Amino acid sequence: MTDQPKRIFENEASWYGKDFSADDYRLDTFSFGEKALSGLGIKNAMSKSDALWERGKKVIPCGTQTLGKSPIGFIEGVAPKYLSHGDGGRVWDVDGNEYIDCWLACLPITFGHRVKEIDEAVARQMSTSGITFSLMHPLEVEVAESLREDISIAEQVRFAKNGSDVCEAAIRLARHLTRRDKVVTLGYHGFHDWYISSTDRSFGIPQCIADMTLRFNYNDIDGLKHLFDTNKGEIACVMMEPAIFDEPQDNFLAKVKELCHKEGALLIFDEMLTGYRFSRNGAMSFFGVEPDLATFGKGIANGMPIGMLVGPEKYMRGFEEVFLSSTYGGETTALAAALAGLEYHRQHDVVGHMWRIGKIVLDNFKLEIDKRDLGSYVSANGYPVRQALGFKDADGRADYDLAGLYQQEMLKNGVLCNAGLGFCHRHDENDAMHVVRSFAKALDRMKQAIDEGDIKKHLEGKPAQPVFKGLRNQRATSN
Repeated sequence: MTDQPKRIFENEASWYGKDFSADDYRLDTFSFGEKALSGLGIKNAMSKSDALWERGKKVIPCGTQTLGKSPIGFIEGVAPKYLSHGDGGRVWDVDGNEYIDCWLACLPITFGHRVKEIDEAVARQMSTSGITFSLMHPLEVEVAESLREDISIAEQVRFAKNGSDVCEAAIRLARHLTRRDKVVTLGYHGFHDWYISSTDRSFGIPQCIADMTLRFNYNDIDGLKHLFDTNKGEIACVMMEPAIFDEPQDNFLAKVKELCHKEGALLIFDEMLTGYRFSRNGAMSFFGVEPDLATFGKGIANGMPIGMLVGPEKYMRGFEEVFLSSTYGGETTALAAALAGLEYHRQHDVVGHMWRIGKIVLDNFKLEIDKRDLGSYVSANGYPVRQALGFKDADGRADYDLAGLYQQEMLKNGVLCNAGLGFCHRHDENDAMHVVRSFAKALDRMKQAIDEGDIKKHLEGKPAQPVFKGLRNQRATSN
């Protein structure tokens, strides 16, 4: 198999629908439904949000449970800090400001906020059966069987409550199966020691743990060969995100798999973000390269906490010896949401919709950047279903002030986002084109600041900083 992308739509016109073309989705041709957009934007001061933050800092270390949702990732003094509720593709902050949600809770909101089918499945499970029990529950079997219909390698499945835990379980399983200790990683894989030890947030982790985790870069097959050569017979597995923002070159993914198997290591795809976005079978189907094991979760249960490790029986039977046990591994509300989510995918072309909405945005972003000749400062990268913006100064270095100005203007126009943007099934063309219109306005402000040579003068707050400096350089993201 090769990693040539599978066409989601047969031709360019089919991206936009039977009666539409790309030209219908341009700022000078699109007919906006302004009434549906009238409530968007920062119209109220952030007094409640700021007051909550002052309280939260006193009782919660870092003030947050998730760094990707914290003020560190948003422009301080402009962005809200707390959201009160969501509906469809929209969210409202505690001060009553409304936004199109393009961050989607670090991207597990695949369908939209408060989707009836998922919410009713959770409520029905709680009201008619219960949450967690003294023995196993039938939903464990039902969800595992349902996953087998979509995911080609999912002969067997284990559940946990988040992506970090199933990634940790995959590493432990690979070490047991290969009787080796070292792992190679590419991307973001959660908070456990084996991974975080390789980042600049490795505090509290023994150096001996860090020494067992190695890194390489996307499309750098020679770099991976070097790691195998210099750690002969020691590498248990390569754990990687199959797609971040760069496209694989020269059959990169197939070569990674070939090299892993040649060297006696397992290949593990972390499909937490790519699964049920690139395709229901994940990036493994989109690129035509099946790993030995894979992790899923975010694309399925619409925000309910669940992680899934899937693989062939010959590998997964290793859990008869490898310890993986959790009181909440079989908790039924998340499993009910997952089962309903899998059915929702079968009833609706969620993946195709996200590709379509994402392409409208990504194509227009590139067009608006080119119109203003800002390509050396701003870039739109990635895939329609996983895209991000890059910001550089005149010397080609990451420019956080410019990124902050972008985010500031997007928020003021009612778009909640950071450098990465995501879309869900409840976002429509009107939402997508408002995101484009907001971006065009932000570009105008950025161009003015660049031409004046003083970006800071246009900032109304303190720009965000990356959670992991090293991952930003690798074009990877985190939560």
